[in-house]
Order: sequence, then C-alpha cells, then structure tokens
Amino acid sequence: MRVLVPRLLAASLFLAASAQAATPAPPPTPKRVVSETLAGQPVNDPYRWLENPEAADVKQWIDAQNAYTEAAIGAMPLGKALSSRIRELSITSTTRSSPTLAGGTLFYFENTPPQPQPVLVAKAWPDGATRTLVDLNKGDGNTAITAYWPSPSGRYLAYGTAEGGSELTTIHILDTRTGKPLDDVLPFAGGGTTPQALAWDADEKGVTYARFDAPSDGKPLREFDAYLAHHIIGQPAAKDTVAFGKGYSHVAEYILKESADGKTTALLANEGDGGPAEVYLSDGKGGFKRVLGHEADAREASWVGDKLYVVSFAGAPQGRIVAVGANGKAADVLPEGKGAIQHVTALGDGFLVVRSAGPDWWADQYDGKATFVRRVPLPATGIAIGGVAAEKGQAKALITYAGWTQPTHWAEYDGNSGSLKTIFEVKPAADYSKVRVTRVEGTSKDGSRIPVTVIAMDGTTPNGKRPTILYSYGGFGIPVTPGFIGANLAWLERGGVLAYANIRGGNEFGEAWHEQGQKTRKQNVFDDFYAASQALIDTKWTDTKHLGILGGSNGGLLMGAALTQHPEQYRAVVGAVGIYDVPRHETAFANGPYNVSEYGSVSDPAVAKAMLAYSPLHNVKKGTKYPAVLLTTGANDPRVAPWQSRKFAAALQDASTSGQPVLLLTRMNAGHGIGAPFSQRVGNQALSMTFFATELGLGE
Repeated sequence: MRVLVPRLLAASLFLAASAQAATPAPPPTPKRVVSETLAGQPVNDPYRWLENPEAADVKQWIDAQNAYTEAAIGAMPLGKALSSRIRELSITSTTRSSPTLAGGTLFYFENTPPQPQPVLVAKAWPDGATRTLVDLNKGDGNTAITAYWPSPSGRYLAYGTAEGGSELTTIHILDTRTGKPLDDVLPFAGGGTTPQALAWDADEKGVTYARFDAPSDGKPLREFDAYLAHHIIGQPAAKDTVAFGKGYSHVAEYILKESADGKTTALLANEGDGGPAEVYLSDGKGGFKRVLGHEADAREASWVGDKLYVVSFAGAPQGRIVAVGANGKAADVLPEGKGAIQHVTALGDGFLVVRSAGPDWWADQYDGKATFVRRVPLPATGIAIGGVAAEKGQAKALITYAGWTQPTHWAEYDGNSGSLKTIFEVKPAADYSKVRVTRVEGTSKDGSRIPVTVIAMDGTTPNGKRPTILYSYGGFGIPVTPGFIGANLAWLERGGVLAYANIRGGNEFGEAWHEQGQKTRKQNVFDDFYAASQALIDTKWTDTKHLGILGGSNGGLLMGAALTQHPEQYRAVVGAVGIYDVPRHETAFANGPYNVSEYGSVSDPAVAKAMLAYSPLHNVKKGTKYPAVLLTTGANDPRVAPWQSRKFAAALQDASTSGQPVLLLTRMNAGHGIGAPFSQRVGNQALSMTFFATELGLGE
C-alpha cells in the first residue's frame, strides 16, 4: 500500500446549486452477523455482506450513501465560494516533475492546469526545444501515464498507462526521434501495490519488465505473483520469457536500475511493502545473481560509476552506503552520519546524498573517495528535495525541490564550483509571502518528541480556537515532507490553520523511526498523533471544538484509530481510501497481503491481539459521541478494498450519538487517487475543505 498520498485526497465534489436541507438520518444498514475467533477473542462482524461489490443490495446501499452525502455537502454554506477559490488557486503556471536524463536528453512530465493529465516531454539538455512525446488529454482525462523509462541513448522511450484509477499498467514504446509508437504493447505490467519496473538492454533491442500472468479461461487476473519478463522489441508480448521471479514471492515487488552504460542491471526485490529489499545484479546470462540479502536492510540504491551504491540500515538506523561491484563484492563507502539517508545520486566522479531530520531536508556532496565536499546551498528549512537527475561523468545535476510556501523549483547544481542556479520555477496563482511557518512539539506516551509544523497567515495568532486541520501518515517508511500548500491557501485566508506531524511509521528520522511504528508497535503511531494534536491545544492554536484531522490510505487507518481512541479530541475527521478492518486486510480479493511486512499477519497471535486492540472497526462503541466524519473511497482502488470504508461508515452511523454527520462518498470511476485528473483533485480539495469549514466554524 506504499504510496505518497497527496494531502488533498482523491474524492468527488457534490455541491448543490443552492443550499438544501441535509438528509436527517443516514440510510439504514442491515446487520448480518458473521462470528469468528481471533487471537482467542470472539469477533462479530455484522457488515461483512458489504464486502461484495457485485451484490445488488450493496450497489443500492452505495447509491443511497452517495445521495446522503451529496445532500449533506450540498447544504454546507461555504461550498460554492471555497470551490471557486480552490480552482482559482490550482491554476498555476505550467508545472514540471519527474526529470530523467538519458543520452543528453532531459525527459519529464509537464502539466498546464486545468489540463486533466500531465504530458510527457523531452528536450536536448540543457537548451534544446521542448517536444511533446505523449499526450493523453484528448479523451476524458481518466487515462494516466504511470511511469516512463528512456533507453540509455535516449532514442526510445517506454511508458505505462492505466485507466480509471485502476493503476493496472500497459507499457508502450515509441521512437523519440520520430515520435511514432512502435507496435510493442506489454499488458499486465504491474500496478497497484506491485510497482511498475523496467530496464533496457544495453543494445536497446529489448527490455526487462515486471508483469502479472495474463488472465485465461477459468483463471482471472490476479495482481499477485509478479515476475520479471524479457521482451524483444518487435516481437509479440506472448513470446516474452521469464527473467526472474517465478515463485519468488506471492507479494513480490521489484525496482530495476540499469547502469549508465546499460551493461549491468540492478534489481531490488521486496516481499511485500515496507520491508527491506534483496539486491541482485544481472549475471550476463539473462538472469540475476543475489549480492545482498535481507540482512543488509537495503532500502535504496543508485549506480555511481560502475558500482551500485546501496543504502543499508543494518546496524545504522540513519543509513550507511555500501558499494557493490559487478563481481558482487561489497565494500563500505560512507558510514552513518547526521540525518537519515533518503537518496543517493551520482555526480561527476562522486555522489550526492539527500538526507532528512524530521521536516528538514538537505543534500551533501562527496567526491570519488567519499570525502565530504560541501552542502548544496538550498534553503536550510521548509523544503523537501524531490528528484535529482544527472548523467555519468557530468559535474552538474538537476535538483528539484519545493517547500510549504515555494512551488516546484528546478535548480542546476555545479559540483565543481558549488553554485546553484534556478532554471525553472512554477508561478503560483497568488501571493504566499504572508504565510508564516512555525513549529511546536508534542511528547508521545513513551516520551518520544514529535515535531509539528504549523502554518497560518501573518497576523493569525494562537487564540485557543483557530479552525485547524492536522495531517499525518505514519507508515511504510513514507515521510511527511514540506510540500507547497497551493490551494490550501483558501483555508488560511479565512483564518484557518494547517498542521503537519512527523510521527513514527515514516522514515523522517531513519529506519528505526519507521520500525517503531510497525506490527505490534503500531500503537506508537496513534500515540504520536494524539500527542501532536495535544501540542496544538497546549500551545493555544486551537481546542477540541475547532480541531479537524485528515489522512488517507495508511493515514486513513490513522484517522480511524484516532477517532475511536480519542473521540472527544476532534471535532471533524476526513479519512480517504483507508484501512479500518485491520484483521481482514489480508483477504485474497484485496492487496492486503502486500501489507503484512508492515502490519504483520493475523495468523500471528501476538499481532492479531495488537490489531484487535487498535483496529478502528473493532473499537467502535455503541452510544459514543463521535465527531463528524467524512470517508471517501474509489470503486477501482487496487491498494485498499473499498469495502473497508463501507463497513466503517456503517458501524459509525449505527453507533454515534453526537448528532454529527457520518458521511461516505464512493467515486465509481476512481481508484486510490494515483493519476486522478485535475477536476478530481480540485473536487477532492473542495469537498474536504467544505466539510471542515462547516464543522470547524471557518470564518466567512
């Protein structure tokens, strides 16, 4: 389920033309109890029937819930004004993302709002004219480019597409000189929890890529048991051969990284999400040889010269770097230092290391002997570093970064002189110079200190009752990073406050910070979040009547645990595409088995006991005054089963005595939020902000 979840969660906007009375009560949900025993405890599940999306009564229930939510949101008074302002703020200048250099050509995504989807472009680096290679905006905007991979010389480009939020990828290949597609089409090429992966052969006559078995008579498509296949350009995909992974793992995930000369391909192979990778190198015979096992606790790797630089956390909670040669022998390069290693990238005869410590990010340069050269002169705080693009032997790198009040910047860094030159920046639709960023700190139950970034307009001071939205994620080693607040300015302009917490489960402080939020220690995540919320109250930014919380995916689980463990702490909750019935996350018709490495397995009695203790669905208590809740999901979600949201909404609607709404919205042509078109992204933000504005009392 690992995914960089947008702060503005994928949902849909239903705003009535004029205010109307909200439906007085949610649609009824029958109880059909299924009983079982978990970890020695009897467990009753009255809503298991909601797991079947094909059942007529489930479809009717979904329609009724959507109508109920539409009526409730339509009656909220600020909806029209906020929707208009959010759309206005979202239409920035052209944006760029995901740069890659190959053969002297820079490839990247370019998007001009309100264009539904980014287009894939190329230009001779650094000063060539921009050429559009792939543009999928001619249809309804629901087809997205999932990833792309230029060949070593830049002559060819492979790219993946997926429909309707499903993320199930089909790979296409085109000739970048002519812009014409080749006949090669590679279906079932990963998607959802299994990421797309592809590496080119050195002679550019073939590719190795991740895929699932094609469906056949009596055997439907299953997004499990991914393997690596080799495809020869010009041949049908049916003739592709297995290169690696048949029988490797039911929940295999792969990352492929080809060396600069294309002669050696590195493979990082994971068994599920959130765990360490095994490292393999191509053996020159069409296969792969393992060079590092799980004991290395490898999480990241990049080619530097003719060696693979692997970030290992074995005995090094903040990470260290080891180099693996083509012969498979490993040698230490860089010991653990200050800050958690996030990325390593080649630069000249040395390399760059991107590090973090909570919400602070920076990049350090090292020479070919791993001697520290200098810190890259980026802003010292308030930004996160995205991609770093460089080519073998070149002393210049393209560094992308953004911050709370800074939209995307691209800067050319010269490793010889140490100079940094901005070459591209997004022009925002408003003035962000009056936005102020401060920090407070919470203390978790076990004494861990939790940084909380607080964002408000200049002049918005703590008065004990500011409408405040607190966001976090807390899992899979995914950090909460400084990101441009963008259209969230609409919240700040009306006197609202935004807050972002660096809780455990992420890797902001290294792998130990992540591990302390896994499996039987998952409760630390929820304790950290509660501490962050209490810090906002203790520092007089807000109170329990004006505090809202927001999260999606694993952060949706966080929302469910937060509101069931401390219902009195929050006034409003928005949870998107979340897991709420944790013991059933492993069911075969959802991708939950990929999450076992993060959550553990219900087959382990200790893990099952811990799950039942925090699982939101199992801790809903009849007669409790729960806060106002908005849950959103997508019918095509390949990462988290939509029934998770259905069951939790039904339980809360039945149990709550607060009189506050419990709303569920299911978007029928959407998934987990990956590749959502512009209109969905804007609609989501307007939906969430309208809900929070009404429930938290945001000013007119």
